[in-house]
Amino acid sequence: MNGVLNVRKEPGYTSHDVVARLRGILHQKKIGHTGTLDPDAVGVLPVCIGRATKLVETLSGGGKTYETTLLLGLETDTQDISGTVLSQRDVHCTEDDLRRVLEDFRGEQDQIPPMYSAKKVNGKRLYTLAREGKTISRAPARIRIDELELLSFALPRAKLRITCSGGTYIRTLCNDIGNALGCGGCMEELVRTRSGQFRLEEAHSLGEIEQYAKEGRVEEILLPVAWFFRELPLFRTLPDLDAPARCGNQIPEEKLVPAEKKDVAYDVTGLPQRMRLCDSGGSFLGIYEKEEGKRRYRPALFLYEGNEQN
Repeated sequence: MNGVLNVRKEPGYTSHDVVARLRGILHQKKIGHTGTLDPDAVGVLPVCIGRATKLVETLSGGGKTYETTLLLGLETDTQDISGTVLSQRDVHCTEDDLRRVLEDFRGEQDQIPPMYSAKKVNGKRLYTLAREGKTISRAPARIRIDELELLSFALPRAKLRITCSGGTYIRTLCNDIGNALGCGGCMEELVRTRSGQFRLEEAHSLGEIEQYAKEGRVEEILLPVAWFFRELPLFRTLPDLDAPARCGNQIPEEKLVPAEKKDVAYDVTGLPQRMRLCDSGGSFLGIYEKEEGKRRYRPALFLYEGNEQN
């Protein structure tokens, strides 16, 4: 089984828990998620199965959209409602005050990752150090907030919609907004409604996936690897290059033809820089790119699976 499942994570599960459950449901070990969600958070969690685990890094970096509830006046050590309370203050800001502050958080900026996070520093997870009572200096990461919209406002709560780059901590954003208002704040609720090409309305709960598995229909909701590169032109090798191609070898450009073209003669002038490539029988090989100054293509992402069609 190879492909990506759009999982709707439910509260109480860590991202690791979701992967563990899927290993049991699908009876497959090679599974990886594409972006951590806190245990209390819900929403989209794309999970890569089998050969598709090579896509984890690619899919993790995509933009994400969240809806969150910011609780003003409360600061915790985890920057969300589950943590130990550090301070509690009265809140007197107005909706206009909040809107003005939100303006300052749009666009590119540096964000210091929270101590309670899976980020590694010197080989150790920050949350491990935090649980030992340690706080260390963390280098800021460059993030981008494309959308920061106020959906509702009723003190001490504000509901926000956020579209941001991968690697953005919404907990930290809530904390920073609260500090900018002078009253502190933390994240009370979080729903990830989009992760790259995956949307919440198309996601499936673990219970639903288990039912599909019992009925032998998981393939109906499993997105094949080739789907994620569907915007690239599709080519195939000529039959005499099938064996080398299946081993990930470089392919001379004169041995490539558009997938829908069946004759051997083909003018190679103007071949694309990047393409999807399958063998002559239609099995997907991966993403290939032209070598600079050479008349051949090499695999940029080799994903061959013997019987996987494009």
